[in-house]
Amino acid sequence: MENLKWIDFKQQLQANPDLILQFQYAQNQWVDAAYHITEVKQAPITSVDCGGVLNSWTEVIVQLYEPQGEQQERAMQVSKALSIIHVVEKALPLNPDGIVKIEFGNTRFDTRQMLPKALIIDADNLVVDLRADTVQCKAVERGGNCGPDEKGDECCSPVTETKPLIQLQNLTADACCTPGSGCC
Repeated sequence: MENLKWIDFKQQLQANPDLILQFQYAQNQWVDAAYHITEVKQAPITSVDCGGVLNSWTEVIVQLYEPQGEQQERAMQVSKALSIIHVVEKALPLNPDGIVKIEFGNTRFDTRQMLPKALIIDADNLVVDLRADTVQCKAVERGGNCGPDEKGDECCSPVTETKPLIQLQNLTADACCTPGSGCC
């Protein structure tokens, strides 16, 4: 799955309100059923990459909290998550094209922002399968490379446009009218 947009994530939730919302943060590692959605953040990002190109996008970050010692048999229903989202969107309109990230950590797993790599319906559960985000080089994403090119130039230096050379001509050498030629 490519980066999941907020609108697509929300539509998946709306299509499955009666399911139980589960989050898997690593192979066979699940966010505890007692989790809370503590906040939803919207982060507009503006950056300049190593090639000097301006980039901008928005991230919508859903933060999960796993309380210590609280026991719960089942995780929240999707409908409860939707009610939290409704409260958030009344105060903060979320960018429908924002990239969804889930922020989570506990005593065994350092807090980090992860990307939903799959949304899986498994019996009564809607499972959000999370995987770590990776760092990318935008020069590579634009079709460039990362590292020195064949001329030894660094990949990330700004692209300089080479202008074609113009051949100048001596227009007086081909002139038909010269002093004493009688043409004037």
